[in-house]
Amino acid sequence: MSKIWEYLDAMDEPVYVSDKNSHELVYMNQKALQMYGFCSLEEAVGKKCRMELSFDTGTQKQRDNMINLEAKVNEGLRIALQQKTPSQTLEVLLAYLGKALGGERTYIFERNENGCDDNTYEWAASGVTPEKDNLQNLPAKICANWYRNFRIGKHILIKELEDIRESDPLQYENLKRQNIRSLIVVPLYDEGEVIGFYGIDNPPEKSLDYASDMLQIMAHFIISSLKRRDLIRELEEMSYRDQLTRIGNRHAMNEYIGNLQKEQSLGIVYCDVTGLKQVNDRDGHASGDKLITDACECLKKSFGEYGLFRIGGDELLAICTQIDESALWQGVEQLRKDLRKKSVHMAIGSLWEKNSFRGLDRLLAEAEEKMYRDKAAYYKKYGVDRRHPADTVSGWI
Repeated sequence: MSKIWEYLDAMDEPVYVSDKNSHELVYMNQKALQMYGFCSLEEAVGKKCRMELSFDTGTQKQRDNMINLEAKVNEGLRIALQQKTPSQTLEVLLAYLGKALGGERTYIFERNENGCDDNTYEWAASGVTPEKDNLQNLPAKICANWYRNFRIGKHILIKELEDIRESDPLQYENLKRQNIRSLIVVPLYDEGEVIGFYGIDNPPEKSLDYASDMLQIMAHFIISSLKRRDLIRELEEMSYRDQLTRIGNRHAMNEYIGNLQKEQSLGIVYCDVTGLKQVNDRDGHASGDKLITDACECLKKSFGEYGLFRIGGDELLAICTQIDESALWQGVEQLRKDLRKKSVHMAIGSLWEKNSFRGLDRLLAEAEEKMYRDKAAYYKKYGVDRRHPADTVSGWI
């Protein structure tokens, strides 16, 4: 939990937590404390809190519309915050914004590692064709004009699609294909950098102005939810993935095993990186780490499409579901060849079961026993006394 509070304290937008019954503050991050003039969290805890949105409206009808809109969005926020995950929060919020503003689609786009845009979240009104699957890895040139505006703090408001036919032909074709006539798109910033955008398609013309204001206000909440999602993903990654080899750890293995079907063929490849302790003692842990990663790369090459796990300092495991017996033995033979090319040795215990009725624990124990026999045979063949690190051979076969 301390990592989460450190993350929230470092955020560049205000974050607070209040009791849903008493409305008393129980937490404010550093940005929120500064914004409201508190010197410490202790000063703020216990004070009453509620969020209000205010707008400069003209006619009574406009004021009534804004009051109704504010009520809908606040209700959306309340329900969104009750969701179990940040992704569910974003999906609920997009749905509420779409309905409240009368749009046909609401969506979030995020820049990917290739510099292209991915439609990561989407809500579509009844009868409107979803476009999310068609809008992955969108070439950067399509939204280039938008990003130029985003970088100077501007958002995008298109009242009539035909207005951009000549000035932005690539985006025009992209939007026309989606039957978009008008839209509002707002940038999403993280520490001053544009990381994407979100928006609404075909809102009623009469609502364009206040819809634009509302989207810009809610952008802060959108980016906060995206950051929480990324934090959770990072924590899950740390919990289920071995940080050195990037394959699964024991937690991942246990979950993988829990989801296996009992009536299926199963191959087990149980491996032990031979001589790891001696390499660590003689050449240092960096060399030992390289020995492990080299061995893991060989395992990935032969069995990368199956479940791979590092279950100990020098133990690697492949669990191969629905694999043919011949494919398993071919994979093991290829693994041994690749290990020899890298001058790495692993003791290997492998077995194949047509139907895994006997239980995976028993199969793993058998494969482990075979691995130990292979390891003992290796040491005997090369005359290595495991009690004396100095006797370890310098090159693996």
